Amino acid sequence: MATLFSLCKPISGHPFMPKINNSSHDTPLLTQNLGFNRNGYRDFRLKFEGQPFLRSRVSRCCDQAETLAEITNAFEVPILSNSEFIEKLKVNCEERKGKQSFLAMYSSICGGITTDPAMMVIPMDDHMVHRGHGVFDTAAIMDGYVYELDQHVARILRSASMAKINPPFDHEGIKQVLIHTVSASKCRQGSLRYWLSAGPGDFQLSPSSCHRSALYAVVIQDSTPLARNGVKVITSTVPIKPPEFATTKSVNYLPNVLSKMEAEENGAFASIWLDNEGYIAEGPNMNVAFVTKENELLMPAFDKILSGCTAKRVLTLAEGLVRARALNEIIVRNVAVKEGKSAKEMMLIGSGILIRPVLQWDEQVIGDGKEGPVAQALLELILQDMKYGPEDVRVPVTY
Repeated sequence: MATLFSLCKPISGHPFMPKINNSSHDTPLLTQNLGFNRNGYRDFRLKFEGQPFLRSRVSRCCDQAETLAEITNAFEVPILSNSEFIEKLKVNCEERKGKQSFLAMYSSICGGITTDPAMMVIPMDDHMVHRGHGVFDTAAIMDGYVYELDQHVARILRSASMAKINPPFDHEGIKQVLIHTVSASKCRQGSLRYWLSAGPGDFQLSPSSCHRSALYAVVIQDSTPLARNGVKVITSTVPIKPPEFATTKSVNYLPNVLSKMEAEENGAFASIWLDNEGYIAEGPNMNVAFVTKENELLMPAFDKILSGCTAKRVLTLAEGLVRARALNEIIVRNVAVKEGKSAKEMMLIGSGILIRPVLQWDEQVIGDGKEGPVAQALLELILQDMKYGPEDVRVPVTY
């Protein structure tokens, strides 16, 4: 229930400055924290000097000199029972259905798995929610196998260490929880996203009152088909994260979101970040690679950006193209913008998009403006690897 002290906008700054006249109070002054919007007095049950604001008379000083009648009604905010609250969650879940389906969730706070999307919630006092103190990772599910699960679990544990989060389980424990969650979901084609959090405790900045860290995982099925067509990218004007944060896969993705939105607002698929020295860095949630005029696969170094599991796997698979003489060499180093824009091919690489050719960067057309043969070959290689690759990159799930 709001009081006058909870309203933040100074009343003097409002175009319709109210005067409060209370029959039982002669004081005409209000705390400077009082503020209204047009319907503010209808949206809250307010109190003024300890008395219900509903007893007050409100008049607006404006050109029309309109005086409002005594407020007798306020917007009612119901207090829900447990069953009513759960029912509201279910209704909301039904109303927001889209291309993604959430098939199962594990929560270490609850100690188990739910397959009801409405119950896939986490505590508000979890420090990952209100302080961003959490890390995450993603793995693809292909034909009943989780792709590169060990590699992704190893990375989330590195991220957790950098975020000073002590995980509730070790590598093998997390792996088994994730496999069981996929099994419960019955999903054979989709993705697995999971988080390590400082855990619930309070709304302070320090996690010292968090009783234990938390592991969450969600299995996602997406009806969107894999896109193979080339895209346009732009150079991002959103500041890139410093290396110590860019190399940690944390939930602090506001710069990434703004970078993606910037691209969409300019008719592009993604924005490309440059590092503090002006070299090509990465996209908002993907790595970038090039095929030079010398037929070399060129990828920016990982020392200032996130070490992409898919990108590193592409580097390994690309060795087959070198043996087949489709590529001359594989190089990982700093890449200048001019060098990247003059490449024969450019591509984005990530677990969600796999390989996406880039046809245009800003106003510069890449190569001949068509999807290049190396990008297409690498996409086929990674798809084959996901379906038929060695057991160290394909973890089976028992359903």
